[in-house]
Amino acid sequence: MGMWASVDAMWDFPAEKRIFGAVLLFSWTVYLWETFLAQRQRRIYKTTTHVPPELEQIMDSDTFEKSRLYQLDKSTFSFWSGLYSVVESTFILLFGGIPYLWKLSGRFCGSAGFGPEYEIIQSLVFLLLATLYSALTGLPWSIYNTFVIEEKHGFNHQTLEFFMKDTIKKFIVTQCILLPVSSLLLYIIKIGGDYFFIYAWLFTLVVSLVLVTIYADYIAPLFDKFTPLPEGKLKQEIEVMAKSIDFPLTKVYVVEGSKRSSHSNAYFYGFFKNKRIVLFDTLLEEYSVLNKDKQEEPGVEPRNDGEGDSEEIRAKVKNKKQGCKNEEVLAVLGHELGHWKLGHTIKNIIISQINSFLCFFLFAVLIGQRVLFAAFGFYDTQPTLIGLLIIFQFIFSPYNEVLSFCLTVLSRRFEFQADAFAKKLGMAKDLYSALIKLNKDNLGFPVSDWLFSTWHYSHPPLLERLQALKATKRD
Repeated sequence: MGMWASVDAMWDFPAEKRIFGAVLLFSWTVYLWETFLAQRQRRIYKTTTHVPPELEQIMDSDTFEKSRLYQLDKSTFSFWSGLYSVVESTFILLFGGIPYLWKLSGRFCGSAGFGPEYEIIQSLVFLLLATLYSALTGLPWSIYNTFVIEEKHGFNHQTLEFFMKDTIKKFIVTQCILLPVSSLLLYIIKIGGDYFFIYAWLFTLVVSLVLVTIYADYIAPLFDKFTPLPEGKLKQEIEVMAKSIDFPLTKVYVVEGSKRSSHSNAYFYGFFKNKRIVLFDTLLEEYSVLNKDKQEEPGVEPRNDGEGDSEEIRAKVKNKKQGCKNEEVLAVLGHELGHWKLGHTIKNIIISQINSFLCFFLFAVLIGQRVLFAAFGFYDTQPTLIGLLIIFQFIFSPYNEVLSFCLTVLSRRFEFQADAFAKKLGMAKDLYSALIKLNKDNLGFPVSDWLFSTWHYSHPPLLERLQALKATKRD
């Protein structure tokens, strides 16, 4: 009886206290769940110290050990950064950090001659201060991740000066986009009447489409150098493959990702008849600057038995080139273009916009609930921006977790389908070898806990993808 009495007593608290308590409880529940999953995977990293028999043909023991240690370090970092994040957000909520920052924004506006009636201006000041705080508190974690973990495992290529300039530039560009878009969104909500959620959704749809369209042409070049892929066999084969599946390719770029990291990637962008492909230089074996100091000396043929070779020659043989051969790059692109041909890109956009519309609709239903504002310390005022923050970030948290898991499951399905598409193009063998190379280059650990993998992996584990390709590879 005593336990049930205490539960009943909890419901005697005011509604705003119950909402506040539920938000805190859920945030810590998510953190504990994530920690539980991470510890399961961490146990795999610690106990799997030798290459499993099924992996012996695709991964050597040296690479396996490097990837194991890399993932262990990343797991440790993730634990402490996650703990800091949940503790920080808890203290912000408990000590009224959000209403304090709103009042501070009001004081800044007041000193500039803008009274409480200028809510949108105060909202922009609030956003600026909030993102500045987030950038400053997150900076030590970012520096440690880049210059300790990534540096230790051979991925980081940045100097501290380059990193800081890049960070400042990213912050400025973010504000140049965030503040105007936010002010227009708040204005639309203010003047939209009963159906403001429709106009707000349409506005965010247009903004997202515009950003996707201009990102690679106008925003990304502010941070990285994009150059057209030189004329040659690779470019010709890419164009032939694109034409064979009616992909409206207009340009192929190479981005100099190696100045930051040795991680590799490839993607395409653009709408309608204006598609572009972007390849990271680290993906291209013949193009990457990271391979310039890895060439074997002319005329040196390594011995098969390894005996009698100098340490220098053995090191050069062991330190193989990073990236993929042209045939493997084509296979990777065959996979990526499979996403387009199979409609995955459009499906993801449709899902995203349905979710966005639903969230704005529910926001319209909840924004009038004063108790939600009171739960977070806003008793006398209900700013629209604060309503967006409370509802989208806190009230929708359970929904967002479920949606994220569903999208992860869908993403894995799409990845298998894209692999199958590349198989139909006759690229199974090259995609098979490319996946192994990319896993090695990025020090991906090929053994995973089933529950951790199910919850987190948007791409299927390496072994599952290779097994799906294996039959065709042998044909």
